[in-house]
Amino acid sequence: MRKVVVYELLSLDGVAEKPDEFFTAWDEAMDANLAAVIAAQDAVVLGRHSYTEWAQFWPSSPIEPFATFINDVPKYVATSTPLDQQWANATAIEGGLVEFVRELKTRRGGDVGVHASISVARALLAADLVDELRLVVAPAIVGRGRRLLDGLPAMRLEPTRGVTSPTGHLLVDYRVVR
Repeated sequence: MRKVVVYELLSLDGVAEKPDEFFTAWDEAMDANLAAVIAAQDAVVLGRHSYTEWAQFWPSSPIEPFATFINDVPKYVATSTPLDQQWANATAIEGGLVEFVRELKTRRGGDVGVHASISVARALLAADLVDELRLVVAPAIVGRGRRLLDGLPAMRLEPTRGVTSPTGHLLVDYRVVR
């Protein structure tokens, strides 16, 4: 069975919204971490807001290796309305998100990634469909904004990796314990 892997950029106080405002440095360890995450993924689930923003940015972005990955990978978008922006390999999810991802996990293939989509990550965590959290935590307290883990039920996590990058970012991975 495929794994669902949530990859998020967070502040130390858990804010996931607008990470470009508090991620002020990026280094090679963070690049290598992202490259390892996406190397195992062959599908991505996005929320509508992330899709709309990313469909404007990534098709012409020179930021590698993520640009090539996200432009080529099949993207499934959680939305109740038709997609108004064209982007290669993007499909609106028909029916419910949870049911779709539950079925997607049974298909053959690599990991299913959830990137940047706070509401999608929360819904899948609440439905017990997430297998791993791969987090990059900035050395910053933001104090405002949507937090990734707010409103979720209690769950146990097992740390599988934790390192500090040269610029002081924490690269932490957790497995959801069932």
